[in-house]
Amino acid sequence: MKKIFTTALVLMLPLLMMAQGWPSKYSGVMLQGFYWNSFNDSRWPKLEAQADEFAEFFKLVWIPQSAKCSNGQSMGYDDLYWLTNYTSAFGNESQLRSMIKTFKNKGIGTIADVVINHRATINDWVTFPVEVYNGVTYKMLPSDICKNDDGGATQNWASQNGISLSNNNDTGEDWGGMRDLDHRSTNVQEIVKAYVKMLLDDLGYAGFRYDMVKGYGATYTGMYNSYAAPEFSVGEYWDGNQGAVKNWIDGTKVNGIVQSAAFDFPFRYVIRDAVNNNRWTNLGTSSNKGLCQENNYRRYAVTFIENHDTEYRSANEQQDPIRNNIEAGNAYMLAMPGTPCVFLKHWIAYKESIKQMIYVRQLAGVTNTSNTYNVDMNAGSNYYVQRTIGDRGVILAAMGSTSYQIPQNYVEVASGTNYRLALSRTTETAWVSKPSGEYEGTIDVKFTAVSQTGDAKLVYTIDGSDPTASNGTQVADGTTISLDKTTTLKVGLLIGNAVSGVIVRNYTIDNSEFEPYEITVFLKDPTVAPNNWSVVNYYTWDSSNQQFNGNWPGQTITATKMVNGVKFYYHNYTIKNKDYYVNFVFNQGGATASSHQTEDVTDINKTSFFEVTTQTNKYQVRDITDQFLPYLDGNKYDVNNDGEVNIADINTILDFILANSSSATADVNGDGEVNIADVNDEIDYILK
Repeated sequence: MKKIFTTALVLMLPLLMMAQGWPSKYSGVMLQGFYWNSFNDSRWPKLEAQADEFAEFFKLVWIPQSAKCSNGQSMGYDDLYWLTNYTSAFGNESQLRSMIKTFKNKGIGTIADVVINHRATINDWVTFPVEVYNGVTYKMLPSDICKNDDGGATQNWASQNGISLSNNNDTGEDWGGMRDLDHRSTNVQEIVKAYVKMLLDDLGYAGFRYDMVKGYGATYTGMYNSYAAPEFSVGEYWDGNQGAVKNWIDGTKVNGIVQSAAFDFPFRYVIRDAVNNNRWTNLGTSSNKGLCQENNYRRYAVTFIENHDTEYRSANEQQDPIRNNIEAGNAYMLAMPGTPCVFLKHWIAYKESIKQMIYVRQLAGVTNTSNTYNVDMNAGSNYYVQRTIGDRGVILAAMGSTSYQIPQNYVEVASGTNYRLALSRTTETAWVSKPSGEYEGTIDVKFTAVSQTGDAKLVYTIDGSDPTASNGTQVADGTTISLDKTTTLKVGLLIGNAVSGVIVRNYTIDNSEFEPYEITVFLKDPTVAPNNWSVVNYYTWDSSNQQFNGNWPGQTITATKMVNGVKFYYHNYTIKNKDYYVNFVFNQGGATASSHQTEDVTDINKTSFFEVTTQTNKYQVRDITDQFLPYLDGNKYDVNNDGEVNIADINTILDFILANSSSATADVNGDGEVNIADVNDEIDYILK
């Protein structure tokens, strides 16, 4: 970057361009990288491991609030630390930094969940942690709490204890449970500014998702973004009324410039009603169609059809979910302007189809400011058709009944229950029926020419080279080929001798047959000091959230085993497929209080050893597999059978040698004799 600028105006331009709420003509898709209690699927290392796959489809990944909360196993909305403690339910600080850096290197921006409407306290109602960051001490005071917090309950407590709160009432809606912050306070403002700046400049986040922005005035989001200059900002203004959401967006303006986008709740509710009730014409008849169809606001519309608050959680927490036509809802969202945000649960469950939908969007060149129009709507046949004009082509989204006929100047490329997506022939691109990804066994891939030229052919390669008129295999439109090994497929339109519209798909194909295997999960005896548990239980669930042995506290474990002289409780589990794993909360039964249980231990698919360590709220757990796994098969080395592999076993073997006798137990190396080779094996085993 140049470090010398000719005018002050040139110096200011980058900041002015970044502080625009959300980029114009933005073509990226965002992933909400979590759902409620996604403590397994949203762990920082697990998200980071998917960076290559994410990068092909998402430009942004929104992750949970990443600092330490008041409850260790937390989704982040009881935020306690802002500047100093980044150990959360999803990983530690080094793992967080590694993930953000990896994402950035792959072209993915990480969106921070910023919770500044309220904050948790320590010890009592009004004491916040003191944090020292970059040599500066940051301390929120009781006077930073809104006067009417918790409907006046905080004020009553404070008065009884001789403590003064702010003289200001809340600038937004009150929320019980945590202390609502007075954003009129200059101290609050300075700490928030330091916080959001640190998220960008230190941790490397690309932007913010502001939680519960109804809880404080929109002007403060504008203030903080104007100061920090994030590239992306979106507020959770939870309201189905378009006018209310638009007013919030306008309320973030600084010097007439919008400082934040907003989640398009009106759009979400239109989708919910249409897909849950199978009434597709609702997409066109509702007065609240969504900000993404408003010319002046679609740039600031972050569209979604489900999130962690609306999803179905359990029979007791049904929330307000999309219950039917989840794929169709995603198809419509991804064919529309605005910036779509795909929900992690949907990505996991419908990955192949959602990938195809994103490809359609990419090939047409649809952005957050693309124009969109209703093409046809038939209440009797119950279908709705929308056309969105991208920079390179047009998407036709036909929702509902299949009685609508796709026009000849479009080619249908992706479809499923109650949705069909077609690209205009002017897009001039190749298309294939399988997205990039991992597959098992042979896959069939069908080629489609999306072209105005009626006799267009396709040419493809499977060795990673670029297809040309003289390089690759030429096939007719509609040809299907079979692939049975890992392949980089490149396909282009072939018109005359010219190749255009080349697409690339990377297929990882596994032809090996998975064989289920057994693992053992060991827990170092916690019934002795310093923990002195009364009983050992394994509360266990698997990768599909299937519980083992019912509800809390799970199964009482009584089987024990000595491994290298240490007593362990253990239980066996069967790993059923390559994506299968088991999760645990080790506990001593009784109450569900955290004092009786450990933190979650997740994603276990191999024999592992664990130890209960310190207790901060819940018991912490340390993985000690590396220390004890080498000794698991130590029975054959434990010649004298004292529960340890040590010098006494070598002496026993030497005794056998000197006595010129044989022993199956002392024949460590299995050569049919007891000799010096057994001693050497024993020594090697001890040393490792």
